[in-house]
Amino acid sequence: MTQPIAPRADRIRRLLEHLRNETTDESADVVMYDPKGYTDPEIAARERQLIFGKVPSIVAHGSEVPRPGDFITLRLPNNNVIIVRQDDGSVKALVNMCRHRGAMVEQQEKGQCRIFSCGYHRWSYDTDGTLRTITRDNTFGDIDREAQSLLQLPCQEHRGFIWVIDDANSTEIDVAAWLGPEMDSILESYEIDKLVSYRAEGFDEPVNWKVMQDAFLDGYHIQYAHPNTAAKHIHTNVLVVEDFGRHARFISPRKTIDRWLEEDPGDRDLSGNSTESHYLGPNSTLLRQPDHFQLLTFRPHPTDPARCRMEMRLMVPTLEESGMTEQKWTETWEKNWKILLAVLHAEDFPLLRSAQQAVSSTNAGSLVLGRNEVINQIFHRELRKLTS
Repeated sequence: MTQPIAPRADRIRRLLEHLRNETTDESADVVMYDPKGYTDPEIAARERQLIFGKVPSIVAHGSEVPRPGDFITLRLPNNNVIIVRQDDGSVKALVNMCRHRGAMVEQQEKGQCRIFSCGYHRWSYDTDGTLRTITRDNTFGDIDREAQSLLQLPCQEHRGFIWVIDDANSTEIDVAAWLGPEMDSILESYEIDKLVSYRAEGFDEPVNWKVMQDAFLDGYHIQYAHPNTAAKHIHTNVLVVEDFGRHARFISPRKTIDRWLEEDPGDRDLSGNSTESHYLGPNSTLLRQPDHFQLLTFRPHPTDPARCRMEMRLMVPTLEESGMTEQKWTETWEKNWKILLAVLHAEDFPLLRSAQQAVSSTNAGSLVLGRNEVINQIFHRELRKLTS
């Protein structure tokens, strides 16, 4: 059963009570699970089919393809795709494969174009995927041109993000229904569609995608894995959680809140003294900061269960809305981005690579999620539902 959306002030009051009592939100029990989910090729194949091939997942922010003809290319768990803005303002996800002999029709990571053209024999396609040109067609022979257009994946732009179901055999996508009324309402209130993606970057890591996702839903490891960075600012093992079924929101206290442990804050707004995060199923973590958002997505490798693709996006107010000079705007967000990258490469990635090596042991034994690891339990619970 899901729970109603709680006002932020109420959740912060609960945080203060947890800090005073040295407690945190808890699940009903501990949960045991098998580490072969991080290494088994058959499990990985089921996840690609039953998770990424069945439900919407975020692949980009809408500002990454702002104008008609703007595109980015991505490797999803099941398909290579082109995300391209259409003349009518909508967005399509096209399978990046020429329908003649199978070469990619677009090699660049991003760009702007009027047509996609295969470098093998120069067949070309309009940006909506329609087959436009068969070179030397007088000698090629008759084919059904419409049937040889680029295949499409279900794609929808919603609440600022571009969502895709990674299976061309799926016919419909309804992101609002997937989010559910609570999370859809929360995302609507954030107006992320009015922000711009300052930077988006992907990292191919020798780590199962679930190991990665778990790490970025975890408030239990901060003191131990990030003693000189995040732990200086954020309390460890103190979370207030809202469980919305497929998705969840959780808030943790910054150490600036400590002054109110002995003093009643009254009606003061303490939102700046907490960090708010969201698990957006099946594979994203959205972090809400006072003046920007950070999105982390985790996708499995197409064949190797011990590899994944992590993407990080920083979504910020436009230059016009920020009130900053262009130089100040760039300096501010470039500094923020470099800090995030430094923590990833120096602390998160080395730890998670070693975790993947460890779970690859023949005698790994069972693993356990504690009652205090509520968000991780929600993540694993929802994966079981999707793959059972």
